[in-house]
Amino acid sequence: MSALLLNEISEKLQRGKAKDVAALVSQALEENIDPESILNQGLVSGMNVIGEKFRNNQVFVPEVLVAARAMNAGLKILKPALAGAGVEPLGTAVICTVKGDMHDIGKNLVKMMIEGQGIACIDLGVDVDPQVIVDTVRDNDVQLVCLSALLTTTMHGQKDVIDALVAAGLRDKVRVMVGGAPITQEFASEIGADCYTLDAASAAKEAKRLIGEMRG
Repeated sequence: MSALLLNEISEKLQRGKAKDVAALVSQALEENIDPESILNQGLVSGMNVIGEKFRNNQVFVPEVLVAARAMNAGLKILKPALAGAGVEPLGTAVICTVKGDMHDIGKNLVKMMIEGQGIACIDLGVDVDPQVIVDTVRDNDVQLVCLSALLTTTMHGQKDVIDALVAAGLRDKVRVMVGGAPITQEFASEIGADCYTLDAASAAKEAKRLIGEMRG
């Protein structure tokens, strides 16, 4: 019975049915299904399907956004139970759009997809000064820094952040992922980033891999 319920959570999430997902998560908790199973076999499983379909151009940004909202509705119900059961996030990522850049749609989508992997996300917003990122990394148990830039005039802000992490002696403590319309693998390698991804679904997959590396 629990497998059927978890599968239903996954399917409703994929269809973006936020109210149904929240109700089913509540039902699963009432039936004493393990919170970690609800997270991984219900919510994360559903987001993984959406991510794969997004990579294969079978669904598009609107579908991903509604699925992510459904996931967040389920997580809101589930988080107290996860905390009570001592279930920790896989790790912590900091995400933002770099200094001088006000674009946030891509960044928000990546954040939702990363959270869909069970990773805690500290969202610093847009137009973020490198020092704010450095301070956030220093003050939190962060494994991954995700930097977005949508303009050719702001893309070098990603290098400024990496340079600031180096200057603060924190570069070896984190992995840095970069993305955005003007960014290429060549540019990412040139500025010393650890990872470049073309889309949000790939970013989520790589985030999980990189955090796994950092946490050993």
